[in-house]
Amino acid sequence: MSTFDPGVFKAYDVRGLYPDQIDETLAREIGRGFVAHLSARRIAVSRDMRLSSPAIAAAFIEGARAQGADVVDLGLLGTDQLYFAVARADLDGGAQITASHNPGRYNGIKLVGRGALPLSGDAGISDIRDMLLADSVPAPAQQAGAVSVADVLGDYLEHILGFIDVEAIRPYSLVLDAGSGIAGLVAPPLFDRLPCRTQRLCFEVDGSFPNHEANPLLEENRRDLVAAVTASSADAGIAWDGDADRCFFVDGEGEFVSGDFITALLAEAFLVRDPGATVLYDVRASHAVKDTVAAHGGSSLMNRVGHAFFKTRMREENAIFGGEVTGHYYFRENFYADNGFIPALLILELMSARRQTLRELLAPLRERYFISGEINTALEDQRLVAQRIEALAAKYADGYQYRMDGISVEYPTWHFNVRPSNTEPLLRLNLEGSTPEEMAERRDEVLAVIRS
Repeated sequence: MSTFDPGVFKAYDVRGLYPDQIDETLAREIGRGFVAHLSARRIAVSRDMRLSSPAIAAAFIEGARAQGADVVDLGLLGTDQLYFAVARADLDGGAQITASHNPGRYNGIKLVGRGALPLSGDAGISDIRDMLLADSVPAPAQQAGAVSVADVLGDYLEHILGFIDVEAIRPYSLVLDAGSGIAGLVAPPLFDRLPCRTQRLCFEVDGSFPNHEANPLLEENRRDLVAAVTASSADAGIAWDGDADRCFFVDGEGEFVSGDFITALLAEAFLVRDPGATVLYDVRASHAVKDTVAAHGGSSLMNRVGHAFFKTRMREENAIFGGEVTGHYYFRENFYADNGFIPALLILELMSARRQTLRELLAPLRERYFISGEINTALEDQRLVAQRIEALAAKYADGYQYRMDGISVEYPTWHFNVRPSNTEPLLRLNLEGSTPEEMAERRDEVLAVIRS
């Protein structure tokens, strides 16, 4: 094929600027390579709301069919629904056309195999990249695959509602922010089934993102949600990213809730139902997670960051639940896949069972665990990334260290993880202390080493 930027093939997906880095030609060839790599006979394809997604999806489908695979076209849907469709129907694989939380000019492709197990840079994505670079995709099939259309949203909603007792949900006041993304399509029929009173922001699905980007991790993208929650004295606010496979919470006073605190709350909810079960958490997480799991008789396992790694480990350990700091939550009864709506339902059920607001649920955690949140530091070039990590290893040689993902160091009253970005010369710090003062002091100390 024509020249392309191999850098768009990343650790968890294919992603880049449209049309400069990813276009219809590349999408068509990725469709061919994907089918060839999996020896797939039947796959599903869905797309998000980005303005370029219809063209990218059509090209991918064309390539997959040319290679002989039958394609189930799911149309405009989110990543969660693709996972559901692939796993439920036992398809050979699937592709979601999306750039997740990135700005509108970006697009990309998330790829999964049988059981919705994701392809990654270590397994699958790099193989397809190398196949395209070597121009070694097998010849097209003698007969192109067929294409059919399916609507899975209704069945998907029934599936996720099965995680809770709908009748037990109390009529909480909520503000929902879809960010002009796929949640604007999925959330209305879901929350219409619940007794909650909802104020809905940015629910018009629009890939030009007229209000704000669909990345709730950034404070500027939560301002509308926070303002609406505080103005209406709502019990909680919920927001989703662009392809709606992650959800984020703010409490009734507009304070953002870290994903590790949500992981701790959900771990407790699962362990009450299934004592002794295994829960996964990532290397960045607050000790709130493992402490909560231990207090409720469960087994907690630390894992490296990334949905491909979590889903593989979830299967290996038969874990009931797993959570990442950045809003990915994984469920055994959801084909071990992550989901952006099940966490919202479970938190509402937990609030209802305890007759508490989200802020009240969080109070015991916030009184004991003091976290920095993720702090990013851009470096001049990639060589400095390894140098800074080794400098941290030397400075904190008296702490307990491990290298599962970047470097983690633990002391009796504080701990931190520093890990590199997968795509740029960037280091990400997450730190926790036993008091607000210790957290701030140690945070600044570690950042001084990173930024020296």
